[in-house]
Amino acid sequence: MSLLVIGLSHHTAPLSVLEALSERPDRAEAIAASVLSSATATEAVVLSTCNRLEVYASVPAFHPAVAAIGEALAIAAGIEEPEGARPVAELPPGDPADALAARAEALADHLYVRYDDAAVAHAFTVACGLDSMAVGEAQILGQMRDSLAGAQGRGQVGESLNALFQGALRVGKRAHAETDIDQHSVSLVQIALEEATAVLGPLVGASTAVVGAGGMSGLAAATARRQGVESLTIVNRTPERAERLAVTTSGTARPWGELPDVLAESDLVITCTGAVGHVITAEMLAESAARRDGRPQVVVDLALPRDVEPVDSWSEPVPGVTLVDLQALGLLLEGRADTTQVVRVRELVTGEVADYLTRRMEKSVAPTVAALRARAADLVATEMDRLDQRLPGLDETTRAEVGLAVHRIVEKLLHTPTMRVKEFAMEGSGDDYAAALRELFDLEPKDVANVSTPPKRAQP
Repeated sequence: MSLLVIGLSHHTAPLSVLEALSERPDRAEAIAASVLSSATATEAVVLSTCNRLEVYASVPAFHPAVAAIGEALAIAAGIEEPEGARPVAELPPGDPADALAARAEALADHLYVRYDDAAVAHAFTVACGLDSMAVGEAQILGQMRDSLAGAQGRGQVGESLNALFQGALRVGKRAHAETDIDQHSVSLVQIALEEATAVLGPLVGASTAVVGAGGMSGLAAATARRQGVESLTIVNRTPERAERLAVTTSGTARPWGELPDVLAESDLVITCTGAVGHVITAEMLAESAARRDGRPQVVVDLALPRDVEPVDSWSEPVPGVTLVDLQALGLLLEGRADTTQVVRVRELVTGEVADYLTRRMEKSVAPTVAALRARAADLVATEMDRLDQRLPGLDETTRAEVGLAVHRIVEKLLHTPTMRVKEFAMEGSGDDYAAALRELFDLEPKDVANVSTPPKRAQP
């Protein structure tokens, strides 16, 4: 089995494509189920955030898995199956062209593929926040942990992906514990407030509204307070959640029905509701602008799907309104990370990837080595039993010396083959050498399987 990652992120796809993939709350479960039902993967974890959608899979073959995952992503993006296209399950092995071209052509330019060693490096890089829009952010660790837990709960994860994600999470924690990468990263909210300051001037006197009461909204409200905002209003569909956030940030909660009034009264609006569909339309902004008598207003949209109707769909510009969305923030964040800290984390990732691959390669030949040594131990025991039958009067001391001598001979004979198989594993040819050992020493597949599978726990 090999590791495969296929996905798209803010690096490769425009906001409109990411938005199309984010409109189904159950998209991660649906994609994983589709990939596994195609029988092209044995394990699958889908990492879904507002800036990326990635499928991690353990696969027996590369091309069929690429086709199945591409089709699953195309379905999630709402791309219809063209008439006459064959399902992945009906394609000949190694011939994914039909499905990939027919179902995922619209996504092909935005997808990236990482296979085996590169998949490990990508997972570790993502976990450290190096691939995030806000380089160095730690939120991705929780998102990866939740994705793994969800897949485990659905029985979609086995040894391969569990080891990969556990390793990635450990490396991510190391990056934040041993470097200052998170202290030097610039968050989406921080850069959005910088843009608002450039338009509005100091935010101390700016009337600010936060629409939504989830995690990102809470972060936005808290950051705005730290930036000196004095007037803070919280609006949410659920009044209780708005009240709780208002209490923790010393703000004022307003009913959802008063959103048009809040828009007209606010110089800065930060929205992140998680709703499907626009909660703030161009018409609403135009109406509030008319009530503001030309005073400038900045609207920050941190949501995906977008809360605010995008500018390119407005029938005409809204005077005085500056809209800042995730795509604009991503461009502003480029090059803002601390280069020294990024280099330190990249060096850490490089070392951890090398260690992981070494352990994995050693583990791949370990069952053959263990089976070989078990076969040798059985032979020694059999010969010692024969010795007991031929020389029943042999004293224990002499018998022990004979047994030790035989054991040493066997150990010396096995030392070179077992060391060489580990060396070949490091060079990437361990599987071929292990197969040769199995042939030369007549090791049955069941012998290798017996030392590969942990014993079942006894039932209480």
